[in-house]
Amino acid sequence: MRHNKHHASLGVTREHRAAMLSNMAASLITHGRIQTTLTKAKALRPFVEKIITKAKQAAAKTQKKDAIHLRRLALADVRDETAVTKLFNETYKEFANRNGGYTRIYKLGAQRQSDAAEMALIEFVKADDPGYKKQKGRKSAKAKKSKAPKADAPATEAPGATAPAAEVPKAAGEASS
Repeated sequence: MRHNKHHASLGVTREHRAAMLSNMAASLITHGRIQTTLTKAKALRPFVEKIITKAKQAAAKTQKKDAIHLRRLALADVRDETAVTKLFNETYKEFANRNGGYTRIYKLGAQRQSDAAEMALIEFVKADDPGYKKQKGRKSAKAKKSKAPKADAPATEAPGATAPAAEVPKAAGEASS
């Protein structure tokens, strides 16, 4: 059965995928930004964000044993002690006020020379980055434009409504003559 297999397989075995994501996560934590293929970046995003959430939860714990437990769970996934130490001691503070969305993927538009794979850049979002917001002024301008033709529509229907009424009496007048 295919239960609990909702992730990108990346064309490799389960063990290879776990090792690859672990290494890429350690590089991302260490350097803050890495360049990889778009498919790998999309697979890395939920993996890293769950680790960052564990680091934030560990910081909020009052008992040391609970924080150590979360650190060990993260270490089981990332497998690089220096990267996990950096994440749990320094990097998690950048995301204290964010509820998810710790990484951002940029499509580079270039393709890799060897196999033409689409390349991407994955990086941590800055602490003060507001993200993308919808423009309210633009939406209201479209709403105003769409309301204006509706106001003109009844004015155009009024002459059309009088024209058939005018034709009906002429037809009746012709019949009576």
